Amino acid sequence: MVTLIPKIFRRLSLVALALACSVGTASAQSGGLAVKAQQAYMIDAETGTVLLSLNENTQFPPASLAKLMTVETVLDALKSGRVTPETAYPVSEYAWRTGGAPSRTSTMFAALKSSVSINDLLTGIVVQNANDGCIILAEGMTGSDAAFAKMMTERAKALGLTASVFANSTGLPDPANKTTAKDMVTLAKHIRDTYPDRYSLFTKPDFEWNRIFQRNKNTLLAPDLGIDGLGLGFAEGHGYSAVISAERDGRRIYLTLAGMEDDKTRQEEARRVVEWGLTAFQKRELFQKNETVGTVSVYGGAASAIDLAVHETVSVLVPLNNPDRLSGRIVYNWPLNAPLEPGFNAATLRIFSGERLLREVPLYTTAAVAPGTLTQNAAGALKELLFFWL
Repeated sequence: MVTLIPKIFRRLSLVALALACSVGTASAQSGGLAVKAQQAYMIDAETGTVLLSLNENTQFPPASLAKLMTVETVLDALKSGRVTPETAYPVSEYAWRTGGAPSRTSTMFAALKSSVSINDLLTGIVVQNANDGCIILAEGMTGSDAAFAKMMTERAKALGLTASVFANSTGLPDPANKTTAKDMVTLAKHIRDTYPDRYSLFTKPDFEWNRIFQRNKNTLLAPDLGIDGLGLGFAEGHGYSAVISAERDGRRIYLTLAGMEDDKTRQEEARRVVEWGLTAFQKRELFQKNETVGTVSVYGGAASAIDLAVHETVSVLVPLNNPDRLSGRIVYNWPLNAPLEPGFNAATLRIFSGERLLREVPLYTTAAVAPGTLTQNAAGALKELLFFWL
């Protein structure tokens, strides 16, 4: 790692870091708020600012939170036209016994050997937390619950949920089921952003199927706080969890809490953390769209350095009573070799409040850098060698 001479901008101090290998994030931070959870992660929807982070990359069993991945996988199939809302699947004996009435778990009470449409199955899963609905969909779409779980995991990886593995569609106990608080927040934001026409399903107050009426199982839904999704989970030995989306006065946050000791704690913590997330921060604009952020050196080019800029307005949320200075670091793979085209994603801007990472923003080259002459390459090589040695 090499630290360049700091560049001071009008809004934050900026240090460029050239990295020859990947760099991990800072150690887990709670963002200044003590929480009664083992894992926690919260972001602001608009800016992507990390408001709360505690063991966010530590894996835990998702339990019923896995159903969010099941729902996303089905919604993706609907969006692509592979299936339709009216497509109906039969209720197998396995689905009925494992997730239906005989299972004594959350169920929509789908009748054995009946057929249920995808639209009704999705409603049963979201509103009633229906395990039978998950298995019916899984078997109908791929032939088995295991095959569908494999598709879920592959889909999760494609969405950037790199630490999540799903062994079944329900989240019922299986040691292979794993996720993280960060992955669940990523999934929650993706669901709302990608399927806005389906998001209201999460606030549907009740659903009746097979003449059995059930209210929405998500007891955290709270219009007064702005909580309008998404799901709850419980895993023996790992405690209670929740994935929450909340919006108030034009601001939305996404939050995962996991590893809480009981449902009472989950209820209290969810409301307290959501209130804090929606009221304890102010927005600060750092860079305008296409504004130059910093300069990094280039090896083997007609120019020895290149300016880097953002392609979007960059804002962050900071605590109202923020005692920490904002700072930024430009991180890139060293050396940066010519030729370079304008608009090349050459680096990442990491923005910190004190030691806490708030967000990461891609940086792009502002101009082209052609290959250098033999003399320029020799001089550049000597410069890079001295720079690395120093």
